[in-house]
Amino acid sequence: MTTDHPLSAPALDVLLRGRGPALLLAHGAGGGIEGNFGHVLDDLAQDHTLVGPHYPGAGGSPVAAGPLELDDLADLLVEAAVTAGQDSFAVLGESLGSAVAVRIATRHPHRVLALVLTAGFPAADPVLALAARVIKSLAADGRWEDVARFALVSCMSPADLADLEPADLDAPVAQTLAAMPPGMTDHFDLVSRVDVRADLAKVSAPTLVVAPTGDRLVLPESSARLAAGIPGARLLELPGAAHVLSAADRSTWLHHVRAFLAALPGTPALPGTPA
Repeated sequence: MTTDHPLSAPALDVLLRGRGPALLLAHGAGGGIEGNFGHVLDDLAQDHTLVGPHYPGAGGSPVAAGPLELDDLADLLVEAAVTAGQDSFAVLGESLGSAVAVRIATRHPHRVLALVLTAGFPAADPVLALAARVIKSLAADGRWEDVARFALVSCMSPADLADLEPADLDAPVAQTLAAMPPGMTDHFDLVSRVDVRADLAKVSAPTLVVAPTGDRLVLPESSARLAAGIPGARLLELPGAAHVLSAADRSTWLHHVRAFLAALPGTPALPGTPA
């Protein structure tokens, strides 16, 4: 039988907000809690305790001294929740955070009540593997503006890009560059090494997998593989949505995630839960 692994002291910058059943947030590579979940933090905090740790090199968390390891990252996120007084929680993982969430569920199964995996992958598909390689190569050459431009266009939907002139991207590229965390290359190095395919069949928590069908960074088929591998997982497609969800797509995501969380066994009805 799988047992919980011992925890080490946390060294992460953690966003804490709200009250109620706990949600542990696992963000994506090169991002952060606000960047991934900013559209829904206020809403979810009305009736949930949000625990949002920043990975090493993101937010106020120090850059890692060596390569990131998935087991260590999973344990650090759990320790952040436990330190915040939350012994059990649902885990909401985005992109790389989906793999982190799966590993949390297999290393600490007695703490995990449910998983919501958005734009995720069990192992880097060819598109994502190439993107990670390009980002690391550009960063090694100090070409950070090109990193920002590549990351931005990779995270936009085809519909968003179709009517834009290249010059229209200058301002959002500058914003992306300013927001990129110091640990970005460490995060994408981990992306290129992640493999939780053997974990999937061991996940016992109820799972919702959300696939943005307009994702140009992680193939939607990668989300389908997550759902197919996790017993009883439900797959939800967001038509045309990009890797980083727009406010409108995040609103749709929120509706479905609230319904999923409210339907968990033993969960009381919460204010604002959709019918």
